[in-house]
Amino acid sequence: MVENSSQTNEIVVKQNCVDVSANVVESCENTPIRIEGITDRVIAKIPVVLAKFNVQVNVSAKVKLPEIALEIKNVKIKLMLTQCMLLQDTNTLFIKGLVRKNIDYSTIEKCPTTKDVCGDIRHCTVNIPFECTTTVEFNGFPPAEIVPSTWKEFQYFQKQKLPNNFAEKDRLLSGDLSEFNQNSTEYYNDLPYCELVNSSIINLDEYLNRKIIRNGPIQEGVFEEFEEKMTINIVLRVLQHRLVEIN
Repeated sequence: MVENSSQTNEIVVKQNCVDVSANVVESCENTPIRIEGITDRVIAKIPVVLAKFNVQVNVSAKVKLPEIALEIKNVKIKLMLTQCMLLQDTNTLFIKGLVRKNIDYSTIEKCPTTKDVCGDIRHCTVNIPFECTTTVEFNGFPPAEIVPSTWKEFQYFQKQKLPNNFAEKDRLLSGDLSEFNQNSTEYYNDLPYCELVNSSIINLDEYLNRKIIRNGPIQEGVFEEFEEKMTINIVLRVLQHRLVEIN
């Protein structure tokens, strides 16, 4: 609701001026509509699978936490690819990526005793990079051949007079050096690309330079750095847009 104030000439807006109520409907009926499509033979440009494969990447890294930790409580892992590039006219695939790790770990905030040790739960997110190359077997359909661009230089015939030290009837027969002529053609090839199908990561985190807490509970220790060992299995599809005849 909006009201005008005659003394100050201001607009005062009151809250909750509209009441809304709604009912939840459990089901709604629908009527199918016929899908119209092309019934004749057509040529379509669609993604064609060139290869599908599993690639294994082994990664070793060291991670230093921002503070002393008692233990790692939980780790959430996510794989991200930043490059998947097939070098054309070869079967070499260049792969780059990151393993995002969100690490929950416990700290020591109070003086430990032989019976207990207390602290907080903290978290730290790190990106561990990796890269490799792999040889692809085209078990789907081979990629299209590269059509190269062309540049062709050409000249025009020219007939010119010669300097005075030549006979008067002689003429210089050659190409015209006063201009440059070229016929260039560029072809825009479709670059193969990748799709990430699925991934699995087996990892081992090993604490480095772990120190036992003096006068603390038995076997309890602290660390600041750990070594990461991972085996990453990635299932990839390599595709390329091709002209396909559909009957």
